[in-house]
Amino acid sequence: MLINTLSNRYQKKQMTKIPRTILSSWLSIIVLILMESGCAMLGPDHTTPEVELPKEWSAREGEFFQYPSSDEQVAWWTYFNDPILDRLIGLTYSGNLTLQSAAIRILEARAQLAVVQGNLYPQSQEMNGDLFAIGSTGPADDRYYNSGSIGFDLGWEIDFWGKFRRAIESADANLYGIVADYDDLLVSLTAEVARTYINIRTIEERIRLAKKNAELQEESLNLVIVQLEAGLVTELDVLQAKTLLSSTKSTIPALEATLSKYSNSLAVLIGVLPGEISQLLGDSTGIPAMGRAIVMEIPAELLRRRPDIRRQEMQAAAQAAQIGIARAELFPSFTLFGSIGWSANDRGVGSLGDIFESNSFSYSFGPAFRWNLFQYGRLKNQVRVQDARYQQTLLAYQNSVLNAAREVEDALSTLSHTVIRAKYLLEGIKTSEKSTELSMLQYQEGLADYQRVLDATRSLTQKQDQYAQTQGEIAASVVALYKAFGGGWQMPEQRVRLPEEVQREMSSRTDWGAQLPLVQAGEE
Repeated sequence: MLINTLSNRYQKKQMTKIPRTILSSWLSIIVLILMESGCAMLGPDHTTPEVELPKEWSAREGEFFQYPSSDEQVAWWTYFNDPILDRLIGLTYSGNLTLQSAAIRILEARAQLAVVQGNLYPQSQEMNGDLFAIGSTGPADDRYYNSGSIGFDLGWEIDFWGKFRRAIESADANLYGIVADYDDLLVSLTAEVARTYINIRTIEERIRLAKKNAELQEESLNLVIVQLEAGLVTELDVLQAKTLLSSTKSTIPALEATLSKYSNSLAVLIGVLPGEISQLLGDSTGIPAMGRAIVMEIPAELLRRRPDIRRQEMQAAAQAAQIGIARAELFPSFTLFGSIGWSANDRGVGSLGDIFESNSFSYSFGPAFRWNLFQYGRLKNQVRVQDARYQQTLLAYQNSVLNAAREVEDALSTLSHTVIRAKYLLEGIKTSEKSTELSMLQYQEGLADYQRVLDATRSLTQKQDQYAQTQGEIAASVVALYKAFGGGWQMPEQRVRLPEEVQREMSSRTDWGAQLPLVQAGEE
C-alpha cells in the first residue's frame, strides 16, 4: 500500500489516533492468520507410479556377459584399454560447449528456486519518497507551496493454502530435473565421443586394408603383364586385373572423406577446432575391443541409473505442485500490509524542514483479503489443465521406463548377433585367403583362368572390409549397451563442471555469491 501525500497536519493527527480496541482486534486477526498459515497444503503430493520391469534380461551370463558383483567404480570406456579414448572423453567434459550450457542452466534453476523461496517472506518491501511543487486557487499566500513525503511500505501475502510452498516444491523438482538433464547429456556425450572415435578407427582400418589389397593387386597386375609379354595370357587378363585394382583404389578417397567428417564431428564434441583433432588422435591404434566381459546391470537398478528416467520423474513432481498452486486460486488470499511515513509542506506557517517532526509522522497497517468470485469456471478449468498435464508427465515417466528396457534389449540383441556374425566373417576370411592363394597357384600353372583369381581376390577384399566394419559395430554396440544402462554410472559421483574462464566472465557481470565457483573443468 503506497503512502498518500498528506496535505495538512490535521489529517496526519487523525490517522495516528487509532482506538486501542481496533488495534487490539487487528493484532488478534494477524496472530490468528499467522497461526493458521502453514496448516493447509492444497493439491496432491507426487507419488512415483509403479512400473513393471523384467526380472532379468534376455541375454544370459557367460563368457561374454556378466552381472556386477558390486558397484563398479571404473568408467566403462576404460575397458577398451585405449588411453587416447580416455583422454578424449576427459577433454569432452572440460571443452564441450553444450555441456557448459547445461551447467549454466543449473545455475539458472538454482537462482529461480531462490526467487520462489523469497515469496514465503514479505513480497513487497519498498521505500518511497516524493517532492511536489503545488499550485492552487486558494488565498494568495497559500496558492503556491511545496510538499514532500518519505516512507516505507510492507505487504505480505500469507501462504495460507500452501501456494508458495507448492511453488517451491515445483522449482525444487525442476532444479533436480535440470541436474538430471546435465547427467543425461553427460551420458550421451560420453557415448557419442566413444562411438565417433570407434568409427574413426574403423575407417582407418578399412583404409589400411584397402591400401594393402591395392598393393597386392598391383603385384598381381605386374605378374599378369609379364605373362602377357611372354605370350602366356591374353590382354583380357590384364584389363581385368586393372579393373579390379582401380575398383579397390576408388574406395580409398570415399573412405578418407568419411574419415574427415568423423574427425571434424569429434572436434566439435571435444570443443576444439577441426585442425587440432589429428594431433589428439595420433597414429591409428586399431579398432577398440573390450578387454573383459560386458557388465550387465540388474533390471531393477535401471530406474536409479538412467538420468532420463530421473528427469521424467522430477518433471512429474514439479507438475504435481502446479495443481496445488492452481487450486489455491479458488480460495481467498490473506495479506498483511503496513506503511509508515513522514510528510510535510511549506504552506502557511509550515516548513519542509519539519518532515521528521513527530506531528509529521503517520502510519497504517492491518489485514486484507482478496477472493476471485464469479470466476470458478475459469479457475476450476485451470486446475483441470494442470491435472491433465500432471497425468501426461506420469505417462511420460512410465513410457521412459519402457523405452529404457527396450533400448537395453535392443543393444543386447544387436551385440550378441554382431559377435556371431563376426565369427562367421572371420571363418570366411580364412577360407578366402586360402582360396585366393590356390587360385593364383593354379593360374600360374595354367590350370585355371584369371577370372577365378579375380573372383577369389574380390571376395577376400570384401570379406576383410566387412569384418573390419563388424568389429567397429561390436565396439559401437558395447557403447550403446552401456548408454542404455545409463552409461557413466560406474564413475564416481559427477559434479557440475564449468571452465574457470567462463565462471570469471559471469562473475565480472553479476554477483553470483556462493553459487560460483562450480567445479572447474578438469579438476578432480
